[in-house]
Amino acid sequence: MGAALTITASTVAALPAAPALAEPAVEDYCAPAGCRDILPPGQNGSATLVEILGHQVFGTRPKHSSSQLDMYDNLVHHYDGLTEEGLDDFFVDASFGVDEGDVDREYRPRDDVTITRDKQHGIPHIQGTTREGTMFGAGYAAGEDRLFLMDVLRRVGRGELTSFAGGAEGNRGLEQDLWGTAPYTEEDKQAQVDRVADSGERGEQALADVDAYLEGVNSYIDEADSGRYFPGEYVLTGHKDAITNSGEIEHFTQTDVVGIAAMVGGIFGGGGGGEVQAAIVLANFQDRYGEEEGLELWHAWRMENDPEAVVSVDGEFPYAQTSDDPVGEVAPDPGSVEPYSIVHDEYGSAASEVAPEPRAATEDTEAPAPDAPTVEELPEEQQAELDQMVEDGDLSAAEGVFDDGVLPEGFMDPRGMSNALLVSGAHTESGNPVAVMGPQTGYFSPQLLMLQELQGPGISARGASFAGVSFYVQMGRGVDYAWSATSAGQDITDTFAVELCETDGSEPSTASRAYVDSEGECTDLEALSVSNDWTPTIADGTAAGGYTLTSLRSEFGLVRSFATVDGSPVAFTELRSTYMREVDSILGFQQFNDPGAVTSAETFTQAAADIGYAFNWHYVDDADIAFINSGANPVRSEGTNPNLPIDAYSDSGWSGWDPATNEADYHPQSDHPQEINPDYIVNWNNKPAQGYTSGWSTGSVHRNDLLDTRVAGLIGEGHRFTPASLTATMMEAGVADLRAEQVLPLLLEVIDTEAVEDPELAGTVEALRAWSDSGSLRREPRRDAGYYDHADAIRVLDAWWPRLVRAQFEPGLGEDLYTQLTRAVQTDESPSGAIGGGAPGSVNQSQPHRGSSFQYGWWSYAHKDLRAVLGQDVEGTLGDRVYCGEGEVDSCRTVLLDSLAEAAATPAGEVYPGDEHCSAGDQLCADTVIHQAVGGIGMWPIAWQNRPTYQLVYEFSGGR
Repeated sequence: MGAALTITASTVAALPAAPALAEPAVEDYCAPAGCRDILPPGQNGSATLVEILGHQVFGTRPKHSSSQLDMYDNLVHHYDGLTEEGLDDFFVDASFGVDEGDVDREYRPRDDVTITRDKQHGIPHIQGTTREGTMFGAGYAAGEDRLFLMDVLRRVGRGELTSFAGGAEGNRGLEQDLWGTAPYTEEDKQAQVDRVADSGERGEQALADVDAYLEGVNSYIDEADSGRYFPGEYVLTGHKDAITNSGEIEHFTQTDVVGIAAMVGGIFGGGGGGEVQAAIVLANFQDRYGEEEGLELWHAWRMENDPEAVVSVDGEFPYAQTSDDPVGEVAPDPGSVEPYSIVHDEYGSAASEVAPEPRAATEDTEAPAPDAPTVEELPEEQQAELDQMVEDGDLSAAEGVFDDGVLPEGFMDPRGMSNALLVSGAHTESGNPVAVMGPQTGYFSPQLLMLQELQGPGISARGASFAGVSFYVQMGRGVDYAWSATSAGQDITDTFAVELCETDGSEPSTASRAYVDSEGECTDLEALSVSNDWTPTIADGTAAGGYTLTSLRSEFGLVRSFATVDGSPVAFTELRSTYMREVDSILGFQQFNDPGAVTSAETFTQAAADIGYAFNWHYVDDADIAFINSGANPVRSEGTNPNLPIDAYSDSGWSGWDPATNEADYHPQSDHPQEINPDYIVNWNNKPAQGYTSGWSTGSVHRNDLLDTRVAGLIGEGHRFTPASLTATMMEAGVADLRAEQVLPLLLEVIDTEAVEDPELAGTVEALRAWSDSGSLRREPRRDAGYYDHADAIRVLDAWWPRLVRAQFEPGLGEDLYTQLTRAVQTDESPSGAIGGGAPGSVNQSQPHRGSSFQYGWWSYAHKDLRAVLGQDVEGTLGDRVYCGEGEVDSCRTVLLDSLAEAAATPAGEVYPGDEHCSAGDQLCADTVIHQAVGGIGMWPIAWQNRPTYQLVYEFSGGR
């Protein structure tokens, strides 16, 4: 067998063995088979060079790298009539410990910690006799399962991805996004660590936990390096030599943790911003309709607090609302906004956009099938062939694995994909609450998250954690409770207009790089720079090149653009309340894992108050369900309008704000949306409560309606939920087309005011009606059927929606205003993604093959406008204007039918134009979810499903 694999086996065998755990040594209050979860594709996210070559040449996969993928995918095909026993086919047992007969490996990376991995999935169950040992074990297991991914994430956090993984365009875009939103010096990061460590007993413990965790990670690095069983991607990217073992795998540091936390928090826990575009849209409204009516219409389309929006909890929780008497509002002069690019001094491929040389085509580019063997299971002659390839340095089989980048384009785009369904015991079969919930973090191989169980002094938890910050479980379960999060996205980021100046006193312009600070002094904008250079590697053939990334920082935040206001030059900066405070949330997560801290729904909500990122937290135990929104919500001074740019020197802004630390006065926990023990809680990144200002187009139709109507309807019918029935409810919503379920009936109602005379068009209308009547699902009639039920109706709606929106609204709004509105909120987010491009108003306007769909779009606008045309009651209208056919039913009907006829005539090859994964016209393939390989191991595509990546199904039958 190959040297790398032989060494792996001998090293594992050499680790001190530990006696098998017959029963968990901790309390566990799961109901019988009541604790389950799933995280595709699999636990093992590490592959040696030989394993990568085996995958590329013979279609092998490392053990446990894909064991959960088919389980996850199968649910979408088999949720009908789902039973409690049937859940085991789709979810992993999430009770504590490992049954004696299910132990695969048990070893001690040091004397005070034992790691036990189960046979089926290889999930690490970490039990420490000391707190330090538990944390060390968490770090060691993270290194085993996610080392190369962790390295990628820390390089993103440093803004150094291209110099590490290659100059692919995707890598450039990713590091530019991060360096534009969370640039830090090493001193900045260390200051954040030190401040938390000095904050008290919990802060001191958190720092000790991080240090022990890093010791575990670095211990594994040293062992893997000397044993030569480190991830093979280090060879493919040129950091290690397969023959001599020269090169270095850098140890992880405290500041690396800050960088990874900043990336995770920025993607999943941010909110707000975009006020300059909002001001541009306002100006366009006022240009078209006049100052007063334009402002009224802008507010109507902004929908910051639409009365028809679905919410998750009762009550009014005012936050970030537009003031009735605003102070310090600023608008850029028309046409003056100049976006600031952080990219400078490009050379080589960075300047010339030289693509990698085309790689030689292979006979089979599809990912190996689910039943792929491991390298160890190959015939001896094939194993020998792989060994010889390594010995000869022949790595051609792995060429180009990162030519498109290690993470997908748009990775840093704000995420809003997670959901939660919780039902109180009053409406369950057992009398105990039931929860089905989880975060949607995208689909990657290996996954960004990893599963683990942590047991030690002051910690008892099992669940998922982001690679590189997995010293605590971030979503999962404790002794007798479970919790999960959805991205909330409330406004914790404001835009300020900052006066530009010249330090020599000369006349400033938008080219000036100094500003007037809070003391009235002219000072240089701080340049935060990182230089990256790259050369071609086996993994990424992008030609040599490089550039410097420079973010400009002021007291008032990071520069996003330059412009003039009333003729004077300004910089528009964005300030996020969690900037320079990325690791503060560690205290909340620490408490979630501490059985002494969380003993009830009330104590859980108290712990959540220590998390600064914008999340909605969901909690369940044997008696209670709860919802609490977290986030460092700044208290804004009276008159501040957070929905438009703010004059940095006015009385507007953040109360108690300290420019040196970015600390401010924050709203107390009582101001955040929260509720304990309603009949049910559902959330799909929607508005949490009335009064809590939402993003654009959050109105009468939202993705959460797919959950809310189903759960509320079943409760109204007297249904008693079980974990299985609640899971099935989630899954049905997860294959429903929001546009078809919520808006199509209104479209048909307008069309039905008269008979459709054209026979072909009448047939299209009836096909759409049949799909709507059947449930509006995008689902195959059976697994591997290769087509959707109602496939042609689905094609028609996919083609119709962008044409419909334009035809319905552009004539009334005018081309300029319509275009600016599409830049504030996209018109569509179809499952097929951006494979046909992503221009505003296009057929496809989302990331391809990512699963999550229907979060952002013009469904509320279309829904309200069509109801107004039909004369129905509408709360929160689009002002006093009706757009479709100028409010005339007959004219609107003509608009709908003309655009529908155009859509029906659009061939599938144009609706689904194809990409590197799918041929043109392949509807089912266009929708499929594809795991982006963040390494040398790929996965097979799975059916489209709009559900969490990591999902928990929980019911507790008792408690402490």
